[in-house]
Amino acid sequence: MATLKDAVYGAAVGDALGVPYEFKGREACDCTDMVGYGTHSQPAGTFSDDTSMMLALCDSLRELDGQVDKHDIRERFARWLNHGDYTPDGVVFDCGLTVSRAIAQGHGCTREHDNGNGSLMRTIPLAFVDASNRQIRDVSAITHGHKISCDACVCFVRVAQALMQGVELREAIRANAPGGEAFEFLADVLDWPESRVRSGGFVLDTLGAAFWCLANTASYEECVLKAVNLGEDTDTTACVAGALAGIVYGYDAIPASWIETLRAKDLIDRCLF
Repeated sequence: MATLKDAVYGAAVGDALGVPYEFKGREACDCTDMVGYGTHSQPAGTFSDDTSMMLALCDSLRELDGQVDKHDIRERFARWLNHGDYTPDGVVFDCGLTVSRAIAQGHGCTREHDNGNGSLMRTIPLAFVDASNRQIRDVSAITHGHKISCDACVCFVRVAQALMQGVELREAIRANAPGGEAFEFLADVLDWPESRVRSGGFVLDTLGAAFWCLANTASYEECVLKAVNLGEDTDTTACVAGALAGIVYGYDAIPASWIETLRAKDLIDRCLF
């Protein structure tokens, strides 16, 4: 059975791999190893807002013995954004507009335009507690309150849990795909050619790309490199795909050199439960 450590380290390593390439087009991405600088001028192994917010969620669940308290989680998100908590250097160098606006105004954003991937990227810890669908939606809605974002988070958590039970990915998606036209693409996304896979900041693009990367590779390393090399929102695509690959392949399948290079592992370990 996969552990939270498998998923969180899988996500954090994918995130750190993608940070130097964020916003670069597919043709400009040739990631083969964990490197530094690039887009955000950060040292190799530095993770972004994706992992920081995931750790804030982890820390809340840890301190509250697995209870989901959206008010406590929101407060930890605010401490991350305003004070640099849950970051390697006490500095926030990357934050989506929907996240920053939601934290500033004290409630989530609900317009159709607000369906970025900023709640999906952080939600994997909820797969390791007894969270209801409503609670998963509530955690998404701290920042991303539109139905599409909330449903995408529920789908992601339930697919992750199915993978932990040994269910094959295609069946896990079939059993947990939300209803509605927006999610119809999940019926055949695993079979798409790479040219059809989108890797921008839209939540459904990220969800589909993560599933596609897992289905079309055969190891943790291949999965996250494929995710980064799709281009555009490289850190988030690789973070979400990396969480799933961590569940499927385990912590020990992550290249040791990448674990060694990953920064703030003491912080990560303190937030695990």
